[in-house]
Amino acid sequence: MSGTDTTVADDPGYEPLAVEDRYPPAAATPDPDPDKGWFRRLLPLLTARRLTFGATLVCGIAGLTLQVSVPMVLRRAIDVALDQRTGSLEAHVWTLVAIAGAAFGLRFAYRYLLFWAAYHIETDLRSTIYEHLTRLSFSFYDRVAAGEVISRANSDIRSIQLLLAFGPLAGLSMLSFVLAVGFMLSIHVPLTLLAVSTMPLVFVLGQRMRDLVFPLSWITQGRMAEVAMVVDENLSGTRVVKSFAAEAEQIALLSRAAQRLRWSATALVDARARFNPLIEALPRLGMATILLYGGWLAIEERIGIGALLAFSSYVIMIAVPFRMLGFVLLQAQRAAASSRRIFEILDEVPAVAERPGARHLLDPAGRVEFRGVRFAYPGADSDAPPVLDGFDLVVEPGEIVAIVGRTGCGKTTIARLLCRFYDVDAGAVLVDGNDVRDLTLASLRHHANQVTDEPFLFSESIRDNIAFGRPDAPLDDVVRAAGAAQAHGFVGELADGYDEVVGERGYTLSGGQRQRIALARSLLANPRILVLDDATSAVDVQVEEDIHGALRDLLADRTTIVIAHRLSTIALADRVVLLEGGSVAASGTHAELLAVEPRYAAILASGDDGHGGNGAS
Repeated sequence: MSGTDTTVADDPGYEPLAVEDRYPPAAATPDPDPDKGWFRRLLPLLTARRLTFGATLVCGIAGLTLQVSVPMVLRRAIDVALDQRTGSLEAHVWTLVAIAGAAFGLRFAYRYLLFWAAYHIETDLRSTIYEHLTRLSFSFYDRVAAGEVISRANSDIRSIQLLLAFGPLAGLSMLSFVLAVGFMLSIHVPLTLLAVSTMPLVFVLGQRMRDLVFPLSWITQGRMAEVAMVVDENLSGTRVVKSFAAEAEQIALLSRAAQRLRWSATALVDARARFNPLIEALPRLGMATILLYGGWLAIEERIGIGALLAFSSYVIMIAVPFRMLGFVLLQAQRAAASSRRIFEILDEVPAVAERPGARHLLDPAGRVEFRGVRFAYPGADSDAPPVLDGFDLVVEPGEIVAIVGRTGCGKTTIARLLCRFYDVDAGAVLVDGNDVRDLTLASLRHHANQVTDEPFLFSESIRDNIAFGRPDAPLDDVVRAAGAAQAHGFVGELADGYDEVVGERGYTLSGGQRQRIALARSLLANPRILVLDDATSAVDVQVEEDIHGALRDLLADRTTIVIAHRLSTIALADRVVLLEGGSVAASGTHAELLAVEPRYAAILASGDDGHGGNGAS
């Protein structure tokens, strides 16, 4: 192997951007075992906050105990001070004031700690998902819409957070039910049995509602993602929509998606409307019978007035959990559906991943070799020929090679395989004799950089966009890179210069300006291997000549692969490679190919070397 690499063990902290991580990592991640239930998979996130949950539990139980004791204090106050007139109310009043103050503090601490833990778990889960998304391969994003991913990383996580916040509240309410029933039994057993006689039916109704709500929750979450996808695509592609005057068609598309969402959401509300009122009303029916029977007992002096008042307070108390039950059951089903949608992402295995013991590529010479490469895009028609088949190419350190071929012949695919956005199906791609699959992704992509014909700019300042690969770069370096890319002139004419914030995707700039900013971004990163994938296609000829004049010196010591269709761009190259049928059809200087290769001359004459709309260009 080359002497320009080292093992991960030798340098575990390799980080090309060298940016300090200001944010702590997630305290825990979900259980990776897909055979476990959704809650068991989320359990590590809860156990990571076990101290907070423990303090929350202590505060909650203590506050609940004080709350449940209030009716007993009232009972004694009425029986002793008012009914029997054997004591004073003052002591009982101060007791109630003390209980109220302590209960307030405990319940405040309980709710604060509970929501603090719930939001931190939400943050942990969001961080885990985003980190996993950064590891997923291009093949995942080729088949999954951005709106679908955004929906799962936002609304689905929020559904889980709501359950974590309100589920324990419901659990505490159920504990209050148990304590209240215990106190009620100490007052009058038959009256207690009458009060809880409706509870079995409430349980049956809750189970029935759960069976209806879960599938509807799953469908609703999916259709919310569908709506989000339509909105995201229309916002991102608004210029295409407007250029074809297709607003009405897209509104109709969104309307159809919204109507499907409305159907499932309405069905969900209908299921809740059928069962929630019954679940809440049955305990009230029990209270009515208690007032009738308890009143008769009080008249017959078989139970005291204070005891009846305490009993009535406990009946109200045991009704609270059932008022929350419907909401919590619904939220639990939504959380179950949402967690499964989230786990579909987390269980996705990256198609491109680092091998155990992968080496860092450090200070490479820049020799690039494609050896017998065969590749077809994942999901492509099995009967279709591969994009590359038997592709062999060697680019020596410091050499500039132009790749020429018709649309769809695989030119852009070469760049994607070199940066290991995809892995070859057969053969190998090597840098300095190292198979790229044996190198760490960060070091490979740091030294092998690609400038595409459709550059993406972030909605940030021009300086930040250029310094994306070197966030700590001084302004002088940013200006020099912009000058080499012929961007300094138009940047200086902007109101805020390098601090000018470009719009989403950089659409406040022209296509040529965006390309020059993207080129400056790569030049500032100073990769040893540079791929220019039609990187100046939107730039006029005069500006392109100026760019090439600056690039000749900058490219002198770096390996460069140029994917081009303009003769002016091809003129940069030391050698030209003609790509056809997934392999190299001819190789030589521009003059040599023009003289002996009619296919090369035909491509230049027809101008059919641009990029098509498919991914195999």
